[in-house]
Amino acid sequence: MGNTKEKNRFYFNKKFLSSPEGRSVRILSEYYGPLRNIKENKIFDTIVFFGSARIKSEKEAKTIFDSVSSSATQQEINRAKKDVDMSRYYEDARRLAKKFTEWSKGLNSKKSRYIITSGGGGGIMEAANRGAKEADGISVGLTISLPFEQTSNEYITNGLDLKFHYFFMRKFWFIYLAKALVVWPGGFGTLDEVMELLTLIQTEKIKKKLPIVLYGSEFWNNVVNWDYLVECGTISQSDLDLFYITDDIDDAFQFIVQYIEDNKLKGPNF
Repeated sequence: MGNTKEKNRFYFNKKFLSSPEGRSVRILSEYYGPLRNIKENKIFDTIVFFGSARIKSEKEAKTIFDSVSSSATQQEINRAKKDVDMSRYYEDARRLAKKFTEWSKGLNSKKSRYIITSGGGGGIMEAANRGAKEADGISVGLTISLPFEQTSNEYITNGLDLKFHYFFMRKFWFIYLAKALVVWPGGFGTLDEVMELLTLIQTEKIKKKLPIVLYGSEFWNNVVNWDYLVECGTISQSDLDLFYITDDIDDAFQFIVQYIEDNKLKGPNF
């Protein structure tokens, strides 16, 4: 009898919770739910990796390339070759995530500091979580339900696969705890994330200092003509100082660690 009464309450009513009227409750759930998991794991701050879900590991890319038959079209052969070339970003992301995790574990802190965080899917996201796990560290996956892509990889720490429906709530959790971001080659989603981030910093909606590394100069300088934006007057010359482009994991690591130490980055808030 009591159980029936409980089911009649609105917060147990799935029909209500999935209705337009229940939207605000769903949004709040995507704030307080992740917050609880983060507190339980004593996570104080994060280093976020953005990047394509479609970039393959070196092993997978080479296996696919070797399996391309003689009857394949030139386009298919070129695609397989390019996937092998792009796989270097997967391997670099994996190594850099491992390097950050080893550094983090060596810090004198009772809190979990500078925890690797990704979108939780495949590609660069998988590489980030994988690298952290290979260093025997924890990592977060801010996953989201999508129709065509893997939403959770096997390397996310148990209890830290945080599933979202709303992109804007997922983006909030990407940035709220972040002390640094590394942005790898990617598509619409990655470009959306990095451009929104740069906009928030440029307009001082995010007030904390954040080191942002764009990894892969060939990719970024081809995808965005930064100098032309300055020439056109749509951004300022000083806006180019909001990010740092590199092709070397040791350089990326040193840049971010030095930035964090020099600016004494504290607290999770904007």
